[in-house]
Amino acid sequence: MSEHANAAVLRGPALEGLDQYDSVTDVFHTAVARFKDKPAFSCMGKTLTFADLDCLSADFAAWLEHETDLVPGDRIAIQLPNVLQFPVAVFGALRAGLVVVNTNPLYTEREMANQFKDSNAKAILILANMADKLEKILDKTDIKHVLVTQLGDLHDAQTLVN
Repeated sequence: MSEHANAAVLRGPALEGLDQYDSVTDVFHTAVARFKDKPAFSCMGKTLTFADLDCLSADFAAWLEHETDLVPGDRIAIQLPNVLQFPVAVFGALRAGLVVVNTNPLYTEREMANQFKDSNAKAILILANMADKLEKILDKTDIKHVLVTQLGDLHDAQTLVN
């Protein structure tokens, strides 16, 4: 794409008005106010409204702020497939002032170790059935907080084991 065409894309109608926002979280809060009862994300038959996403991400942000020693500017790796926990974690981390390090859940152990070390991630949110790879490389990283979620989290189903 030429430099001129690239500049046109950056000025396209989809970006009009974005200069009124200072951050992604400002855009998020505006969307919540405007679409609060509308669906934001759906996965495996469960839908979160913008209001649900606002509440859950605020709860996650509060947990990060009060239950960990993470401070604004610290990095949190989020290594999840397309599940409802992903947007909750991203917006929660951003609300807590953290930098999100999006990590491909299909990465090999070597790729994980490199990304976590290069990014200086201090925390990770990972799917339980992928945590075995993390365990093998954790000592090669600066990660101090390992948060584990399961596919059924955020769904209303009863667990088989209590």
